[in-house]
Amino acid sequence: MKGILAALTILLCCLTTTVQAVEEENCAAKALAEVEVLDLQSAQRLALAENPDIAAARTRVEQARARVRQASAAWWPSLDLSGSGTRQRLADARYQNNQAVAALMGGNADRTTDTFAAGLQATWVLFDGFFRTFKEQEASYGAQSADERLLDSRRLLVASVARAYFNTQLAQANIDIAHADEAFYLRQLEDAQHRYDVGAGRWGDVLNFKVQLNSARTDLIRFQREFEAAGYGLAALMGLPDARLPAHVRLESLDQEGQIRASVLGEDPAPLIQEALTIRPDVRSLELAIRQAEAVTGQAKAALYPQLQLVGAIEGQREEDAGFSNDDFSNWVGVQMRWNLYAGGADTARRLEAEQAKREAVHSLTGLRHAVAAEIQQDLALLASAQEQVSLQRETVQLVRQNRDLAENEYEAGEASLVRLNEAQRDLNTTLGRLALSLVAYHIAEQQLLAATGRNLDAFPDDTTGE
Repeated sequence: MKGILAALTILLCCLTTTVQAVEEENCAAKALAEVEVLDLQSAQRLALAENPDIAAARTRVEQARARVRQASAAWWPSLDLSGSGTRQRLADARYQNNQAVAALMGGNADRTTDTFAAGLQATWVLFDGFFRTFKEQEASYGAQSADERLLDSRRLLVASVARAYFNTQLAQANIDIAHADEAFYLRQLEDAQHRYDVGAGRWGDVLNFKVQLNSARTDLIRFQREFEAAGYGLAALMGLPDARLPAHVRLESLDQEGQIRASVLGEDPAPLIQEALTIRPDVRSLELAIRQAEAVTGQAKAALYPQLQLVGAIEGQREEDAGFSNDDFSNWVGVQMRWNLYAGGADTARRLEAEQAKREAVHSLTGLRHAVAAEIQQDLALLASAQEQVSLQRETVQLVRQNRDLAENEYEAGEASLVRLNEAQRDLNTTLGRLALSLVAYHIAEQQLLAATGRNLDAFPDDTTGE
């Protein structure tokens, strides 16, 4: 019977786990069920909703809020109920002694005795050297810091999704370039085959275009695998089951003619740095950590003061049975004071530890401020470089495309060699790939600058509740 119950229990647990997993899977899958073209903001929004690291950060926020409630509870009196029941059997020597004494008085002594006790005690701390005040402050700053760390996790996740999205978009753009290359050589192969069939072309041209067509298809296979690999990383950040994008989902095409922001060359980074130091959640979290360390220092200093508490109790004791009556209870009330005069230097060591923790937080904040300034200036430099490269590559693509078209026309007219046509087509593919790479570098640099200033969360509502 026990074995059957155990088996049913295990089966029920497995079914519960399976149902929960299916529900989570359906939640993520349904979000993309009707999506055919996935844009960046949709990917970021889904990641913020489904990424397990964000869910873990939300639980840490709730833990911190629970610690605030724990600290607040210390201001209230505590009430403890106690009870006991014991049976005592006397040793032979003691029992004989009790029996002799009882016989002198004409009575009889029991060898075993049942004793029952019950009590209710109330304790209210009146003064504890401001320990509760600083404890509550520490918990409150800790909860605020947890909120900021959640925001910082969101900030970093949005930046990571952007980087993964654009890298996947680059692989998709390379696929499109490879498709265009394949279509070009397929068309050339058909023309060369037709000319050869009518006796107006050379077999060597047919062979050449077959080789170039196979090369284009090889590149296409490679880029498809790169797209698949990049998609796994993006899907994992989005919290999708099995870290796999649905087969019907395609990313937005890389806009090769889209506008880019005005040049940031010569832009003063000081306002951006000041803005970042004001709004970035990791900076605010460290500022709260300093206040938290100050509160811990206050707790350590509480040992310098006496502790004063009001205590009252109702206690009852009865032998033989637990049928208590009013006559079995007594009560008392009093004020207790405790003042530790020496603890082997432990109090001093605790204060020193708290002070050093505050210094550590101050130094960490200083280092983070320097890192933020460096990050923003680096991102500005990268963005300026990407802007220049995009402009240059766009111009180069136009020139190379014209050169390829000219080489194609000359080849068809018999005025240019096959080698020139192959070189012109390779130059076009290379330049298109460089343009796609420079556009992705520009978009990533732009997103990194937004993340560095803390502005990449402006498009997404602040959510620290997880609701």
